[in-house]
Amino acid sequence: MTQILSFNKLQNFSKVTLLSVLFLNFCHISFSFCLLQTNAIKTSKYNFFTFLPLNLFEQFQRIANAYFLFLLVLQVIPQISSLSWFTTVVPLILVLTVTAAKDATDDIVSTFENVFCFFKADLLLLSSSEPLNLVYIETAELDGFVYFSSFSTSNHILLFSLPLYAAVFFLPLFNFLGEVRCEPPNNRLDRFTGVLSFAGQKYSLDNEKILLRGCTLRNTEWCFGLVLFGGPETKLMQNCGKSTFKRTSIDRLMNILVLFIFGFLAFMCSVLAIGNYIWERNEGSQFTVFLPRLEDDPAFSSFLTFWSYVIILNTVVPISLYVSVEIIRLGNSFYIDWDRKMYYARNDTPAEARTTTLNEELGQIKYVFSDKTGTLTQNIMIFNKCTINGKCYGKSFSHEYTDTVDFSFNPLADSRFVFHDHSLVEAVKLENTEVHAFFRLLALCHTVMAEEKKEGELFYQAQSPDEGALVTAARNFGFVFRSRTPDSISIVEMGKQCNYELLAILDFNNVRKRMSVIVRSPEGKLSLYCKGADTIIYERLHHVHPYKYTHVEFLQEFAGDGLRTLALAYKDLDEEYFNQWIQRHHEANTALEDREGKLDQLYEEIEKDLLLLGATAIEDKLQDGVPQTIEQLSKADIKIWVLTGDKQETAENIGYSLVTDEVVNGEYGLVINGHSLVHTYIQFQFMCMLSLSNFKRCAYFVTGELLPYANAVLTHLFLTPSVPQAYALEHSLELEFLRTACMCKAVICCRVTPLQKAQVVELVKKYKKAVTLAIGDGANDVSMIKGTAHIGVGISGQEGMQAVLSSDYSFAQFRFLQRLLLVHGRWSYLRMCKFLRYFFYKNFTFTFVHFWFAFFCGFSAQTVYDEWFITLYNLMYTALPVLGMSLFDQDVNDVWSFQHPQLYVPGQLNLYFSKKSFFKCALHSCYSSLVLFFIPYAAMYDTVRDDGKDIADYQSFALLTQTCLLFAVSIQLGFEMSYWTAVNTFFVLGSLAMYFAVTFTMYSNGMFTILPSAFPFIGTARNSLNQPNVWLTIFLTSILCVLPVITNRFLMIQLCPTINDKVMFKVRQAKATPAPPTRRARIRRTSSRRSGYAFSHAQGYGDLVTSGRFLRRPALTRSSGFTHAGRTTTSFSPMGRSAGYSPTGRPQNNKVPDVEVTSLQMYRTITDSAP
Repeated sequence: MTQILSFNKLQNFSKVTLLSVLFLNFCHISFSFCLLQTNAIKTSKYNFFTFLPLNLFEQFQRIANAYFLFLLVLQVIPQISSLSWFTTVVPLILVLTVTAAKDATDDIVSTFENVFCFFKADLLLLSSSEPLNLVYIETAELDGFVYFSSFSTSNHILLFSLPLYAAVFFLPLFNFLGEVRCEPPNNRLDRFTGVLSFAGQKYSLDNEKILLRGCTLRNTEWCFGLVLFGGPETKLMQNCGKSTFKRTSIDRLMNILVLFIFGFLAFMCSVLAIGNYIWERNEGSQFTVFLPRLEDDPAFSSFLTFWSYVIILNTVVPISLYVSVEIIRLGNSFYIDWDRKMYYARNDTPAEARTTTLNEELGQIKYVFSDKTGTLTQNIMIFNKCTINGKCYGKSFSHEYTDTVDFSFNPLADSRFVFHDHSLVEAVKLENTEVHAFFRLLALCHTVMAEEKKEGELFYQAQSPDEGALVTAARNFGFVFRSRTPDSISIVEMGKQCNYELLAILDFNNVRKRMSVIVRSPEGKLSLYCKGADTIIYERLHHVHPYKYTHVEFLQEFAGDGLRTLALAYKDLDEEYFNQWIQRHHEANTALEDREGKLDQLYEEIEKDLLLLGATAIEDKLQDGVPQTIEQLSKADIKIWVLTGDKQETAENIGYSLVTDEVVNGEYGLVINGHSLVHTYIQFQFMCMLSLSNFKRCAYFVTGELLPYANAVLTHLFLTPSVPQAYALEHSLELEFLRTACMCKAVICCRVTPLQKAQVVELVKKYKKAVTLAIGDGANDVSMIKGTAHIGVGISGQEGMQAVLSSDYSFAQFRFLQRLLLVHGRWSYLRMCKFLRYFFYKNFTFTFVHFWFAFFCGFSAQTVYDEWFITLYNLMYTALPVLGMSLFDQDVNDVWSFQHPQLYVPGQLNLYFSKKSFFKCALHSCYSSLVLFFIPYAAMYDTVRDDGKDIADYQSFALLTQTCLLFAVSIQLGFEMSYWTAVNTFFVLGSLAMYFAVTFTMYSNGMFTILPSAFPFIGTARNSLNQPNVWLTIFLTSILCVLPVITNRFLMIQLCPTINDKVMFKVRQAKATPAPPTRRARIRRTSSRRSGYAFSHAQGYGDLVTSGRFLRRPALTRSSGFTHAGRTTTSFSPMGRSAGYSPTGRPQNNKVPDVEVTSLQMYRTITDSAP
């Protein structure tokens, strides 16, 4: 339960200083003013009153909808319209109703799903149920991390209230009066500045005392807080960005084409109006005898004729087009929802298409922007290998162990920890001195906090998953970390309780890349234990070490296996020297100026002449199939950019795991740090001077502590910002950054804020004009998923549901992305393009026949077809066949789509439907309309029936022309279709059968008797369709219409085959001779060594440990632990998975099934020599 104090809020935005002022329980503040303050956040687009006007306004932004509304107005004018008004009203109302219902459903679902159990506002913590008024919170919805650390880098945080608040809970809340002056609302998640005035005193406020909206309270019964920012002013909402209405590139192209069609329609109507003027002037007077008119003005007649032909030729942009598009998109969305190959059984999570308007855009993606934690990784850390005293222990990739180590000798061991090398346990049992020192260091040198509510039940709160895995490994091998105080650490060493005096913690930071502790053993011996990046540790080793170079070889082997390495060292300290050093350390720690610099000098002084104990190797588990997915997407020419809030080292490790053999083995990387705008510009210029041939097969990393620090690497580019306006994203450098990044295979941006993620995506959209996709699993990804990228994909993992709720598509695993794009996306794009090409063809052909007929009917706006055929042509006769093609067609199946990812490239280049293909379609329609008009016209000219009766009348000609048209477009549809199903066949043949059934019914005597004016074509069908010359004309026109298509396709396949033609040829060959199954092989990755220690660590936890503020409850009285009769249940839970098990309390498999690895290659970087 979270209690929030009532408050009144004022904001004073002066020209000099921006300041927010809050008053606590000040009753004299106007109540009417308080009503203006709200914590409401609007996540819906509509409400009950605004739905109809807003939705209609959005729908009529489509030019075609507005056009048909205009046509409706024209059709109610009897002097103009030659068609009934219902031919436009019914389709228009149908389109508007279907679209409105879909929009309302989507908006209602998204609104109800945006109900969370998180903090609803930004709070100043006042008091809590825990000792020292701390609270445990989870911030996965803010920064995407699921570990215990500081606010800016992890998930479980200790937030400490002000000292005076210890007694607040015991005071009546209405007596707690105060004033808070703080910074105005902003999007900085890692910084807060303010002052609290209370009881005549002022207290400093910083980020450690703030609970942000989106945090989840953990392991804390209650807390009280003061609302600082509410509603859209919260830091989370400030980072979310504005919601945009997403439309596909085909939608945007359609708007352009519709404008062209309108222009072309106006041109045709103008030509026919001019023709009417000329005809009326020369020939019209001869017809006034039997067609008397009130006015005999050719100009006025021409004016009316123009608008009449606007109505008749409106089918050039049929309203049914948009109805069909919505149905096709809905059907393809269902395919995604129903795809069992995208269903994640472990979490019972299916794939979900949360929008129905962007499916074809999935087939045109050029850039993928991905989060790291929880998106690419599983948050699994496994203690895999180690090297001690020149000997290597642990599982080898070349030798699979079938049995695991038995830790039953240790009753405090974690039953879920798995290790495969028995020799290490034997060395521990034989009391090997170096092995014991190795695990003693792991049990002492860390900032992990242990909670033991019951005897023997340990619960670790680890700042980083690496630390959790290392401390858990030490526990299983007999060195159990039990508890700590600000000045002591209690561990169990092989069943013996030992208390070490903690004298100092030399904390970690990004420059040091190591941490050390100074402890006094129970025997009174002073020792410094240090662990960190191997390159850093080796610089500080004693010059004489027997196994120094042996460990280097092992580290290179570990790195080649893709493991995160960490070096361990120690030294014994002289008592007198340490007393002097600790005194200087106290003076530096209390200095007001250059405190960090003075402390660094002292750390450098004492951390030298170390003795190497060994190294650890931790496996950072990627999600299953991530490397293969990225390799497949790369083959499809999709660029992968990783945008993560994590540190550079973590991002580098992901790069090591993901890079394929396209990066040359052993190729060197160059890291350059930029510390200013000018320096960053020089870096980009330098990188552009490097060999472009090397760039093209490399990835690109940009890093630095502030995105200003744009560090370029030859193999990758890391970009690491931590200020809102990063140097590389400034207007003067954004083009340099983009040019350099686009030379490479991949880009990884580190330490980016949610807003900067959106800025990077927007940068690519702005200058590359490419379709982008953003994928993530946390609220820190919402900005790029919802507001910036063309397509947003949410991963429903362990980091909350905000990303899923803001996404367009969602699923449980990153590997499903390749199926979403290469299968569903490509099929949707292909189907939509085929649909549009065919739809424009059949309607242009239908309309152009009217144009040619106008020259033979005196430009009188007479229709060439029966009115019922005009009404039913798009709604009944041709609707189902084209929908069948658009819902079921596929050039190749999903297996071949994966085997040939190059099939995806035409979609990126807009080869299937573009302005060029549209004009080709128009030319083909023009040719077909000429054939469909003049061949029947010539065949019917002066023709008689077999019995000698005349057949050359208007009604017979109309019937013949429309029948030829329907056969021609049906055959054309057959050539467009690549995959025939029973449904497709039924739709095509059934539509032809429906046409003849409806035609004979409407042209029957009975219908004429019921309503003569509506069914004037009495007997036309039975009198015309029983003549052989009529069917011969139908056959001839059909052949002539499709002959150019057949010729063109034959020549193109023979002379210039596309990738689709080549693959479909292989498919036909494979059906005759099945290809042998592909062999699976594990390819060993190689790389230079690097340290994995600092990957998820953060500065500041040394001070936290020694301060005593972390203590939850007094330590329990307990035995040594090794006298228990049986195994106790223990757990470690940094809200991720460490040492191969789930920290959330849910049982997980210890061993993840092997996944096929294809062509994985490692790379290495050379870091800057600067300290």
